[in-house]
Amino acid sequence: MSEHGDERTTPATEPGAGAGRDAAAHPAQRPGTDPRLEAELDDDAPPITLTPNQAKRASSTVRGMLLATGATIAVVLPVYFLNPTYTAETYRRDIDVATVARQAAGDAGYLPAAPSLPDGWSSNYARWVTGRSDSVDFWEVGFLTADTGFIQLTQTDDANPTWIAQRIGEAQVSGTRSIGGLEWELLDAPDGDSVLTADVDGSTVILNGEASLTEFDTMGAAVVEEVRQNAVEEAERLSSSRADG
Repeated sequence: MSEHGDERTTPATEPGAGAGRDAAAHPAQRPGTDPRLEAELDDDAPPITLTPNQAKRASSTVRGMLLATGATIAVVLPVYFLNPTYTAETYRRDIDVATVARQAAGDAGYLPAAPSLPDGWSSNYARWVTGRSDSVDFWEVGFLTADTGFIQLTQTDDANPTWIAQRIGEAQVSGTRSIGGLEWELLDAPDGDSVLTADVDGSTVILNGEASLTEFDTMGAAVVEEVRQNAVEEAERLSSSRADG
């Protein structure tokens, strides 16, 4: 028996030997580090998998989103198809202006202008406007030109400077234009529209809209002729009524 008895030294009990191997096999985890973050940072780490419950919840969320989207589409599509896209043709109604003018004559006290215009022109509205706070009643007609322009006719025998200013808005005088034997005041509106005004045998007439000046000439000449013809017919009617009385 030696002085050291049965004591044996093994590699596992050698100082530092076991600790080195354990450190290599199981790297020390830094305090406070999220294990999932460690997995993302370690390229060799296995992918993160969902538990059955997590997978079920994720699947339910996706199904819910798809159902909600489908329900929204089901509501929107019928509304879309029931409201067609508006085009220039949508507003081309071709109103019988002469008939509406005759109906308005009783309220107006005169026969409003229903100008005869070339083929290709049409009207999308005609109305007698009354009951306004400014006490000015007027005749208003919208015309679509053959070149897809637009001109609005306004006529009244009860105009005043305030009413005219309101109808013209911020349009600025840019010159004059001779139409139908009359001198019309020409104005340019900020939105690019043209405005023409004139006194036609006692009636104030305003033409405004987006059209060529040539089309305004056509409209203005037709309005002057119509207003004058209506005035002649009204004078003849009154003369005949007095003679019969």
